Amino acid sequence: MKTSWRSASLVVSAAALLALTTACGQDGGGATGSQNVGATAAPGDVGDLGASAGDGAGTGAGGGQTPAGAPEPAGKLSVSPNAEIGDLVTDGAGRTLYRFDADTAEPPKTTCENDCATAWPPVAADDALAGEGIDADLLGEVARPDGTKQLTIGGWPAYRYAKDTAAGDVKGQGVGKKWYALAADGKKATAEPAAGLATRKDPKLGEIVVDKNGMTVYRFMKDEAWPKPVSACTGGCLAKWPVVAPVETNDTEGVEKKGLMSFTRPDGAAQQTIDCWPIYTFAGDKKAGDTNGQGVGGTWYAVKPDGKPVGAPKK
Repeated sequence: MKTSWRSASLVVSAAALLALTTACGQDGGGATGSQNVGATAAPGDVGDLGASAGDGAGTGAGGGQTPAGAPEPAGKLSVSPNAEIGDLVTDGAGRTLYRFDADTAEPPKTTCENDCATAWPPVAADDALAGEGIDADLLGEVARPDGTKQLTIGGWPAYRYAKDTAAGDVKGQGVGKKWYALAADGKKATAEPAAGLATRKDPKLGEIVVDKNGMTVYRFMKDEAWPKPVSACTGGCLAKWPVVAPVETNDTEGVEKKGLMSFTRPDGAAQQTIDCWPIYTFAGDKKAGDTNGQGVGGTWYAVKPDGKPVGAPKK
């Protein structure tokens, strides 16, 4: 049986990196087919979906035998965000869709049969609809050995994971180092790396700056910014207040660019500044969102997007 698929080109744009300011005060693909194509054989008994052969890391024996079950309908597909994995494709019931590294996209080919298809039920192609965030031109189908039609996204056959029992589950991510959640273009879903410096809304402190790990950023009121940055935190102080390493100007979100630069400390280490003020994190903050360093010793304060200290006494 022939497989219907079309090629789709994905255009990727590259952004040029911006250079750090150097002085205070300066401003700083895949084979596809059309949606709802092909017919799906009447669903049969899919057997015990809780069973797996090594979590489906291998393929079934084939040999012309009927797989564990016919593909289950997809419904209206959509893109769902996941903080750790990134934007991924979910079916009409909110279940995560996956791809298998042993399959191919050009041309589409499925290799997951029998016990593998029990652990990783294939997704039917006949009723798949492109919802928000899904390009209909990237939806296609591939014929399985039993003649049923399996949905493809960007050419990659789509599956669910039997151990995902609720909408939003992603228990299949990385299983056997071969199974990964599908992105809308058929590639593996990946989360965008967090910006080197960004802002968040704290319920008590308002808009404050955080590093790439979401840790609160602080200023030391004994430091200097003009005419050049000078850090008064040295020796044992640095064990409690680690310096923030330099970040690229374009690797920031919500932070004012003026005075956003780095400087070299007397010990040779490089440190980031905002509005030319040296910035630090606090060893007493154990997780993203903590603000345990706020007001410590009357000299340490969280930082606003413009570099000003939050809640510091006015001089």
